[in-house]
Amino acid sequence: MPVSLHPLVDNGLAKGDANFPGGNLYCLCPQNKVTVALKGNVAHNHACGCSKCWKPAGALFSVVGVIPKENLSVAANAEKLHIIDKAAAIQRYACKECGTHLFGRIEVDHPFKGLDFVHVELSDKKGWQEPQFAGFVSSIIEQGFHPSGMDEVRSKFQSVGLPTYDALSPPLMDLIATYTGKKSGKLSANL
Repeated sequence: MPVSLHPLVDNGLAKGDANFPGGNLYCLCPQNKVTVALKGNVAHNHACGCSKCWKPAGALFSVVGVIPKENLSVAANAEKLHIIDKAAAIQRYACKECGTHLFGRIEVDHPFKGLDFVHVELSDKKGWQEPQFAGFVSSIIEQGFHPSGMDEVRSKFQSVGLPTYDALSPPLMDLIATYTGKKSGKLSANL
């Protein structure tokens, strides 16, 4: 049986529009949907194999990008949202009824504070940035995926042009290391 990575990856990537103006994300409820408005496109959109990110039914990976916190607002049915795990660094806001994660926000001191994590597949608009890489690929093993299938997973990502990492992409890892170096005083704060 073929491996389903994610619907946005399985049949090849649809190139995004660099000038995409944004749009709304909707939970999966049949009515009274939670609506989240995004001003502008996302960045660092990627397939994620971690156990915390929301994945569509049957998919091994989520697809998640980031947008500046000030470019996200809840436009409808905010009362249906709750935080999945208040102790997590990324507080994921999900619909209480359908369970769909609409956005993740970081409120603690963190390299990505100020960026909200979103799933653009929840939009009815086309043009969002396509996935750029696959991160935390080996993490699917921890969730029950058999290790013998990992070559197929990595090959499938490579066949659509996505590099695979067992962390984040090198530029994002560099941002985290730079943040940590500045915080510790090992790097100049003027960088």
